[in-house]
Amino acid sequence: MVAGMSDVSALFEPYTFRSGVQVRNRLALAPMTTTSADPDDNVSAAELDYIARRSAGVGLVITAVAYVTPGGKGFPGQFGAEHDGRLDSLRALAGRIKAAGARAVLQIFHAGHNAPPELVGGDVTSASDVPSTQAHRAHVPVRALSSDEVAAIVRDFGHATRRAIDAGFDGVEIHGANGYLIQQFVSAHSNRREDQWGGTPEKRLAFPLAIIDEVQRARAQAPQPFLIGYRFSPEEPQDQGLTMHDTFALLDALRERHLDYVHVSLHEYDATPRRGGDPDRTRLQQIAEHLGDTPLIGVGNIWTPADAQRALDLGATFVALGRALLLDPEWVQKVQAGRANDLRTTFTPADRDALTLPEPMWGVLTGFMLKDRLVTPAEAHA
Repeated sequence: MVAGMSDVSALFEPYTFRSGVQVRNRLALAPMTTTSADPDDNVSAAELDYIARRSAGVGLVITAVAYVTPGGKGFPGQFGAEHDGRLDSLRALAGRIKAAGARAVLQIFHAGHNAPPELVGGDVTSASDVPSTQAHRAHVPVRALSSDEVAAIVRDFGHATRRAIDAGFDGVEIHGANGYLIQQFVSAHSNRREDQWGGTPEKRLAFPLAIIDEVQRARAQAPQPFLIGYRFSPEEPQDQGLTMHDTFALLDALRERHLDYVHVSLHEYDATPRRGGDPDRTRLQQIAEHLGDTPLIGVGNIWTPADAQRALDLGATFVALGRALLLDPEWVQKVQAGRANDLRTTFTPADRDALTLPEPMWGVLTGFMLKDRLVTPAEAHA
């Protein structure tokens, strides 16, 4: 028996979501920015090859995030889901994932005040006119969305969900994490509104809950079981930013929506809270307890089978693998075969083709190396 492999069978147990979607194991490909779309913002052939290879072992694949409206594009090389002309692109993506045996989930978002102005016609918008907390965007003017515009964006999430259904995806994940528009509405730091979309903690939840309701309405037209997930970040460093107490209120509201799963965005899966909650217990444990019977995907610096198993032990229902699958696309197959000692732990500049990584993504990844570990752009800027 390989060291550290004595009790990881739980990682390979199948699961059926409340919507009826079935998966073969408890491992997911985490959503990771590839910056590799075609110039017209369709999914590129290189991106299809990248994701197809990493779909062969996991039960669930969550795609890189797609924007739902032109004003919500978040970075160069991002593919879109904002109009019906994207259906062929989305069908190709869903088809490659499902052909490898995994369930395909399209992650959808609006970047809000983190949108590069050159990608959104100079009109950077958010809940309020509060600039981005990203240092290189702090000087960019931000316009507060009108109430009508907010309602239109809610509908855009529903339209994107309908496209995901038409394209053959098995579900969508609403991206309410990592400081993008949905989180900007939830946070008192970025939401200074005094209308139905802000002003009290309850009203700051109105936007994500309206999106969930709209997505669920679109899901009602799906001919097959179709799952809905929601991703969130539990804390923010700003004085008025999110605390664990804010997150507990969000989780209570999400639990009432009977989602298929909730996906917590963490840098370290076993980290403890900074503000609010029990400082002596991990965020993952406390989040799982608040969610009750709503499944939880845990992520954050999971490299080894022991890391993945511990995430389950702390309360996660599923474990999302990010950098581990970038570094070793066959991570799941090796672990399941008892070959954890064969997992790739380093790479060289000559390994791009061997790892089936699109050239733009490779360029970004090789620019962010910390302590001999692969670090994603989001982590390097955190």
